[in-house]
Amino acid sequence: MDVCVLMFSVWYFSFQVCAEWTCRILGNFGMPALFKNGDVIIGGIFPVFNKQEHIYTPFQTEPPKASCVGFDLRAFRWTQGMIFALEEINSDYSLLPNITLGYQIVDSCASPTQTLRAAFTLINGQEEIQSDSGCNISMPAVIAESGSSQSIAIARTIGPFTMPLVSYFSTCSCLSNKKEFPTFFRTIPSDFYQAKALALLVKRFGWSWIGAIESENDYGRFGVQSFTEEVQKYGVCIAFTETILRTYPRHKILKVVDTIKESTAKIILAFVPEGDLYPLMQEITRQNITGIQWIASEAWVTAARPSTEEIFKSFGGTIGFATRKMAIPKFKEFLLNIHPSVYPGSSFVKEFWENIFGCSLLLKEEPPKHNGTQGSTKTCTGKERLDAIENAFFDVSQLRVTYNVYKAVYAVAHALHDLLFCEKGENSTIKLCGDIAGLKHWQVTEHLKKVSFVNCFGEAVYFDENGDPPAAYDIINWQLNKGVVSHVTVGHFDTSPDGGSQLVIDEDSIVWSTGREVPKAVCSESCPPGTRRAARKGQPICCFDCIPCADGTIANTTGAAECIHCPQDYWSNDGKHSCILRDIEFLSYYDAMGITLTTVSLFGLCLTVATISVFFSFRSTPIVKANNSELSSLLLSSLLLCFLCPLTFIGQPTAWSCMLRHTAFGITFALCISCVLGKTIVVVTAFRATLPSNNMTKNFGPVQQRIIVCSCTAVQVVICVLWLSLKPPFPDKNFKLSNKKIILECNTGSEIAFYAALGYIGLLAATCLVLAFLARKLPDNFNEAKLITFSMLIFCAVWVTFIPAYVSSPGKYTVAVEIFAILSSTFSLLLCIFAPKCYIILLKPEKNTRKHIMGSMHSKRL
Repeated sequence: MDVCVLMFSVWYFSFQVCAEWTCRILGNFGMPALFKNGDVIIGGIFPVFNKQEHIYTPFQTEPPKASCVGFDLRAFRWTQGMIFALEEINSDYSLLPNITLGYQIVDSCASPTQTLRAAFTLINGQEEIQSDSGCNISMPAVIAESGSSQSIAIARTIGPFTMPLVSYFSTCSCLSNKKEFPTFFRTIPSDFYQAKALALLVKRFGWSWIGAIESENDYGRFGVQSFTEEVQKYGVCIAFTETILRTYPRHKILKVVDTIKESTAKIILAFVPEGDLYPLMQEITRQNITGIQWIASEAWVTAARPSTEEIFKSFGGTIGFATRKMAIPKFKEFLLNIHPSVYPGSSFVKEFWENIFGCSLLLKEEPPKHNGTQGSTKTCTGKERLDAIENAFFDVSQLRVTYNVYKAVYAVAHALHDLLFCEKGENSTIKLCGDIAGLKHWQVTEHLKKVSFVNCFGEAVYFDENGDPPAAYDIINWQLNKGVVSHVTVGHFDTSPDGGSQLVIDEDSIVWSTGREVPKAVCSESCPPGTRRAARKGQPICCFDCIPCADGTIANTTGAAECIHCPQDYWSNDGKHSCILRDIEFLSYYDAMGITLTTVSLFGLCLTVATISVFFSFRSTPIVKANNSELSSLLLSSLLLCFLCPLTFIGQPTAWSCMLRHTAFGITFALCISCVLGKTIVVVTAFRATLPSNNMTKNFGPVQQRIIVCSCTAVQVVICVLWLSLKPPFPDKNFKLSNKKIILECNTGSEIAFYAALGYIGLLAATCLVLAFLARKLPDNFNEAKLITFSMLIFCAVWVTFIPAYVSSPGKYTVAVEIFAILSSTFSLLLCIFAPKCYIILLKPEKNTRKHIMGSMHSKRL
């Protein structure tokens, strides 16, 4: 509100004055200033006092004049840097020859409101009445200001007058907007680059959990905003953001301190001007808060006031970026020549003298009162010697902001030189071509855009299209050396015209708040290999829990966001940090189960061969003749093949073995059961034929027996041929049964064909069982039907239990179950049908007679 009233009043009076064709100042703000007349006056605004006391404005009477406190030696040196540069230019015949540059320097009190008053004071000029007809400009350019908010206020005020403003310490990236601030220039890099540099610093040391403190003005807000945008690209989270201002009451400062103490963030960025941060630094030191690594912006990292041994206890190890330093040797002699007599009546010099010597200076003409540091009881004599005082004020070896002021003055001087002078004649003599009285602000602005020169220190000075200089920073580290806080340069940051940047740090020379060990800044410790990050609900992404990777996935790096799947043939190890090749599992000839089944199969094979040998050796005996030697031989041959079938199931599956094992099993068992079926029919017809008028034997001879066996087997052959033709079995890798194993198995290809073949064998076995069961009451001495019935019961029982066991058995046990079913059913047929006959042939030869075989049958008939 105060600013709006102020601007309206000035504009209104300006219009009234111009309407009268005479520029008349109707009033002034009574601001203290440093002034020297010249052909051209350069304006300067500096925060010589760093705090404006609150003024109550009732809007009923004229507001009182602003009162400022807190004399700032650092800012006063900036004013002297401007004066030094102007005097150096005045003594240089090659730059603005025969033109004397004067100055008018006023105080801003680091307040936007007071800065506006200062700007209007400069625009209006010094004289109460100007004799020129018309409102001529009072000065071509203004060197201002240190704070971004203050520079914004000035730029928006003097921008409509096209007056150029060259800042030496305003870094807000918002000021690079030429549409909003077309006449703004600066000799300090934009915070756009500082934010990038700070983000690279944070990334370099792996900090991901950072607190931020911003000043409640454009400098702090835009600075932290730019920093946040940059660090988020690297996955860094901002734990908290607090605001601070030099005018805050103590309870607000205590609230910020409480936030710092309660937060888990031990790395804190302070994007705050030194004057705004200092009250907070005092409170943190008072409460003895230590263990925090502070990151400083360029506004306070090299400030002298907080660089004390007491504040170092809490802020030791601070690291941050500062503009490049420069030594100006002649400047020290200039500073030592400051004396109240050189600037009579200047309140600035009075405050300076009192601060340096700790006394009270009385002037003949007392200037307006500023509540500076005036608590001394002794009186200054004016004979005190500055060269007898040791103070950082006189150290000109590491000038940063002062050097920016120096460059700003020279930039304006070169722009004026290019505007007013031109080369004439054959000898290219520089002559005055422009009219000093007719200088226009827009002309100075246009020439500032084109300024490009190399100063006496070898540095190129120019402005880009945004009015910014090239970005270059030193990395500063606070270190304590013999009780004195030193600002040690430990690296640098540079940008290139193509947009690239380079951060160089000597890590070994850094002293952190924790000593030589780099401090940690994480909300959650990085997840170890084998685990992944899981975000906590409602918290930033930097705060997470570590979740073990699921089976089959791994995380082989620290802090993995996601677990990655292992290739199909691999599986995760127990630690979930590497993939290992899965074990290959199949029923091998070398494992215990494979050896056992192979042995049993070969034993059955040998037993079948032995049975064949017995039957062949005793082929002429009655029991062999009565057993239908043709069907018995065919049945024994099929049993021989059945015992060989399991061997195709053992070993690593291949395309041929998979096709062979299923088709061989189906066909041999179909042949085997067909033979049993034929024997059953023969037995039934043989004994039914003993009844009168029964001709079944004639109708069921060897030819019919062969037809039954061949036709029943042929059906299975057709099923297997179709199976192999349409969808044959093939070797397959089963990854589902076991996580850590690859099961090599034979895929049936077609489940329908597999169960059709198995079902057909079951149909033949069931038919055979029914027929044998119906013939169970044949004569006891040769009741083969009972033996077939018993063998078929075992056969069917085995295969009925096989299906659920086959489906539920995992891996190689599936194959083992199938082999077991084959061997069990084959042994049942061999032993139940042929063992009794071999027993009689070998151990009871007296029963191997026709009489004994037919005896029971005759007795029954009688």
